[in-house]
Parts: sequence; structure tokens; C-alpha cells
Amino acid sequence: MQNSIVIDIKNLSFSYFKEPILTDVNLTVRHGEFISIVGPNGGGKTTLLKLVLGILKHDKGRILIFGQQPKKARLHIGYMPQHTNLDIKFPITVMEVALMGRIGGSLTGRYKKKDIQIAQDTLAKLNLQNFCNRTFGELSGGQRQRALIARALCCEPEILLLDEPTSNIDPEVEETIFEILKELNKKMTIILVSHDIGVVSQIVQSVICVNRKVVVHPTSRLNGNMIKDIYGGDMRMVRHDHRCEFFKHKIL
Repeated sequence: MQNSIVIDIKNLSFSYFKEPILTDVNLTVRHGEFISIVGPNGGGKTTLLKLVLGILKHDKGRILIFGQQPKKARLHIGYMPQHTNLDIKFPITVMEVALMGRIGGSLTGRYKKKDIQIAQDTLAKLNLQNFCNRTFGELSGGQRQRALIARALCCEPEILLLDEPTSNIDPEVEETIFEILKELNKKMTIILVSHDIGVVSQIVQSVICVNRKVVVHPTSRLNGNMIKDIYGGDMRMVRHDHRCEFFKHKIL
């Protein structure tokens, strides 16, 4: 399993209503990698994650997850979306949020003992064991993000996909979440979308710029000139509304 290919994308293209979103994407992800996806709004970052999950179907090319079609491999993937449908005013507990990640649990909330134990253990790993009976709305922003990560982890995934896991939280909480992710990376492959290349480049192994096409930059070779080349300016924090000049990329 170590160093084996878990995501294999070849010549992939995808369009919304004939409008090209991703074109000629080639990407290989190996077991145990920690990767960040960056790029402008509308560049295709979230679309790429949904294609990996099998939520969307590509137009051309090939995508294999563990050598299978995405839908067949979905049970091995944990996913935290950028925008959750959870209403913070809805009286759902933190434990119930985590249990949403257990495939096979009934809509009535009748989960097996194993499901409950896995949810408890996962919440403990994220330092939320004392908040199990609190409502989701009572949590701070950082605690909510951790609860949603717990939901993604409760399916016991081999790949963890996170779309903006540290958005709208303060730097100290962001650091805590990244420390948790680094520990999780010892056992699973992690791909996250982030707007802050200055932070993630110190943690992840590769940065993928997505703007209709995909280019991978190993973080060991990132420097100020390359960041300027990618984003059209030398900046510490990369915002989604900055243009990502794909045709200036240098494929490494």
C-alpha cells in the first residue's frame, strides 16, 4: 500500500452545460501524500474534488480511485465540503453530526454500538470528547470545523478530502487543525483546498494549482518567484479572487 497510486487521472475534461471547467487534467496521487489545491474562484477546485468522489461524471478521459471507478471507491473517501447544509440553529448534537459519517446508519438515528464507538473515538482524537452532547450551534467556529472533520473521518477513510477546512477561523485555531491533519496524514492520504499558500506550503508535500487545467508544484521547490509566476504577484496569502495565470506555469 505504501507509495501505491490511490488517485490516477488521465486526460480528464469536464464541462457544465458545455462550458469547459476542467481541461486535459493529468494527476497522480500516491498513498500517504499530503496535498493542497489552490486557485481562483471558478477555476475548478471543488469540481475536481467532486469528480474524485464520483458526485460528478467527467466528459472525457479517465479517473480511477484505488483502481476503481469513483462511485465504487466512495466508501474509502471522507469528505468535508466547503459549505455545509447544517443549520447552526438546528438542535443537532456534536455526536449526531459525527454519526452522519457512518454509512448504513438509519435516518431515525439508530446506529450500531460500533458506529457510536467509532464516533466517540473520532471526536476524542479531535479533542471534542467533552462536547458530544452540545448542540452544533453552541460550538465556536473552530470547534464546528473539527466536528465536520470528525464527520468525514467517521467512515474510516483511506483518503480525506477537505474543502476550505480552515476558512473563517483565527490563526491559532487554524494551526491546531493543521497539527491534527499532520497526525492524521500518518495513516491516510489528505487533499485539502486552501487559500493560504504561505501556511499550507510549510505542511503539505505538493501544491496543485487548478485553473481549468492542473499543474503540480512540489513545495520543496516553491519560492517567491514561482508564487509570483503562479499568481501574478508576490504575496503571502493567496486569495481566491486573484487570477491564476496557468499558461505561465512551469511544469516540474
